[in-house]
Amino acid sequence: MSTHDLYITAPEAPSWQVPATGAARFSWDYDDGRERLLALYQKGKDKQWDGNKRIDWSLEVDPADPLGTPDEALTLYGTPHWAKMTERDRGELRKHYASWQFSQFLHGEQGAMVCAARIVESVPDLDAKFYSATQTMDEARHAEVYGRFLHEKVGMLYPINDNLQGLLGDTLRDSRWDMPYLGMQVLIEGLALAAFGLIRDMTAKPLPKQILAYIMQDEARHVAFGRMALRDYYKQLSDAELREREEFVIEGCYLMRDRLSGVEVLENFGIGKQEAKDLSEHSEYLQLFRKLLFSRIVPCVKDIGLWGPRLQKAYVDMGVLEFGDSSLDALMAQDEEVAEQLDRDRFAAEEQARVAEVADAIAAGGAGG
Repeated sequence: MSTHDLYITAPEAPSWQVPATGAARFSWDYDDGRERLLALYQKGKDKQWDGNKRIDWSLEVDPADPLGTPDEALTLYGTPHWAKMTERDRGELRKHYASWQFSQFLHGEQGAMVCAARIVESVPDLDAKFYSATQTMDEARHAEVYGRFLHEKVGMLYPINDNLQGLLGDTLRDSRWDMPYLGMQVLIEGLALAAFGLIRDMTAKPLPKQILAYIMQDEARHVAFGRMALRDYYKQLSDAELREREEFVIEGCYLMRDRLSGVEVLENFGIGKQEAKDLSEHSEYLQLFRKLLFSRIVPCVKDIGLWGPRLQKAYVDMGVLEFGDSSLDALMAQDEEVAEQLDRDRFAAEEQARVAEVADAIAAGGAGG
């Protein structure tokens, strides 16, 4: 079945063309470059993995509960609409939310792949080009994995959210070479990382947990790359140039906070757009979820040097300023550990199964003798 047949609502066009701006930059300086960035490049090479082999695609997924997250996370939970729904209807709602969430992850990963390729093209330093090339491959793998999960396990896709597409377009149209870093690495990827982590830690299903944990292990490197490159560059900018970038961050943060709420899902269940927005606004879980989405963005923005009074005021308004004191290094170390522990647990279980098979074979041979 083609992707087009799986879309709950067909995209307006089969492809999206964003006019490219800015310059492609070559560097004839083949010296070693920055030690930290080259170490990250080496790690990017060492940590490549194959989504067909590392993820156990034989694991079954319940069509009525693909992600295994609590029903309290659904916007309709506890409302009169929820009370009227049959268990079959609730299963369909869970399926639609899983499809919507992972579809946005899929579209975002394709956007990240394009932005990483744009960084390879436009960033002036060769060491940054080297690392961005490994990230482009990472993002391709992530899009492949999310696409496979949606095709084979969920059987349904949602088009890209208009506001996510708008922010992605603004990021790509800007001719300044640092904007794909800022728009994608800091805002879109930062928000996605927080969403990945919340689902990874809530789900009781092994397949989505594997997918999210392994992808987050890659994303920890991507965030580190953005921090290194932008921190170095933003030290050189004027106050006016920094304010321009802070305005971009403020607008992007409000857009993501207010518009990524899954209203499209509720509309597919016969709920009008305005009521769907109202229900989203009054969902206690969604309010908490929106706040936690900034747990990765705010400390990164502060770390790269965008921390003017106007930006801080916006974060006070959003109720997320305290995240500025969070340790990104600790969060990324945790992401690494979760993925590595999953590998250890899986390999230990596989080893036990092999030992048991050998023991059974020996016992069967002895009995036959």
